[in-house]
Amino acid sequence: MIDLKLLKQNIDATKKRLPKFSKELDQMLALDEQLRAEKTKLEDLLRQKNEIANQIPAATDRQPLIQKGEQVKTKIQEQEGIVGIIAKNLLDIAIMCPNIPQDDVPMGIDENDNVEVKKWGKIKALDFKPKEHFDLVPELMDFESASLISGARFVFLKKELALLHRALKNFMLDILTQKFGYTEMDVPLLVLEKSMFGTGQLPKLKDDLFQTTGEHMLIPTAEVSLTNYVREKILKKEDLPMRLTAATPCFRKEAGAAGKDTRGLIRQHQFYKVEMVSIVNPEDSNAELERMLGCAETILQQLNIPYRVILLCTGDMGFASSKTYDIEVWLPGQDRYREISSCSNCQDFQARRMKTRIKEDKGTVLAHTLNGSGLAVGRTLLAVLENYQTADGSIEIPEVLLPYMNGVTKIG
Repeated sequence: MIDLKLLKQNIDATKKRLPKFSKELDQMLALDEQLRAEKTKLEDLLRQKNEIANQIPAATDRQPLIQKGEQVKTKIQEQEGIVGIIAKNLLDIAIMCPNIPQDDVPMGIDENDNVEVKKWGKIKALDFKPKEHFDLVPELMDFESASLISGARFVFLKKELALLHRALKNFMLDILTQKFGYTEMDVPLLVLEKSMFGTGQLPKLKDDLFQTTGEHMLIPTAEVSLTNYVREKILKKEDLPMRLTAATPCFRKEAGAAGKDTRGLIRQHQFYKVEMVSIVNPEDSNAELERMLGCAETILQQLNIPYRVILLCTGDMGFASSKTYDIEVWLPGQDRYREISSCSNCQDFQARRMKTRIKEDKGTVLAHTLNGSGLAVGRTLLAVLENYQTADGSIEIPEVLLPYMNGVTKIG
């Protein structure tokens, strides 16, 4: 959630960065002022109650004081109700407002206003017309059977393709743990609503989440489990940064993507992703974002797949993010770049919801949290298929994956 103190100090600048929420920001400030006034009234009543209680033992006639005390007690209950209503109204508005974009995030409305930061890799000049991934080795990618048992946006991967999918997942985890020092975690896939709220999926993205008939929800990303690992904890400054990673299935309804990418692996209700999460001291979070981006880039560079890095504009960022880089990989079958990773600095937005603090000499401060894909496994799989396809329709295996492929050097 937004820091009210910071908002009051920078109201005009915040409105400029969040133009769609100008009305809500004004409402938050008005309710905060009203809440402070009503809390002052409550404190006065509590003070009266204490004064009366102190007078009663020494009074010769206690009954008038007792009656007065009961009247004040009734007023306190009424005032507590007023304070509670205002506090709830303030919270209801605050939880629907996104994080404040950092000053170096470009202003914009949608993806058309994003800024390309750099490109890496050489796009191969093919002497044949490249196919999209779902037209390559179709006998190993069974959407029809998956649809019969689960509906649309599911797939069976078979034989060498399933092996390649597993190889990519293990390769990513090895890079992150062995080269970049991330701690591998095996995490819960079912979480409580408070955990979804903590990382910002609720209430904003409720329509995209799968919920059980009980109190649990399926994670849309391991970010939820990994970040909430430090919820309601007070961390030691010297123990940070904390860098965590996990490879998990992710579950999304894709409610906002109706009609988009209905074929292939781009948008599945269930997919694997290797996630990176960092918990850091506030002064280190922007440097950690650049490091996290570099971790994801290293994986693509070792796979030798061309990509570009995009800095998202204010209108295209995720709800909890203050700054986000997207990595878009080149897909020759589509003749375009497509997103394969998103790395975000949430600053103290999630920590405020999770009540995660860092102990310092003069008290505590909110931690800063970051998350990024390292990478989306299914999308990396299709990127390998399209970038390593040959004229005869077979798929060569990238050299760095050969140790994971049980002797398989080519598919198809």
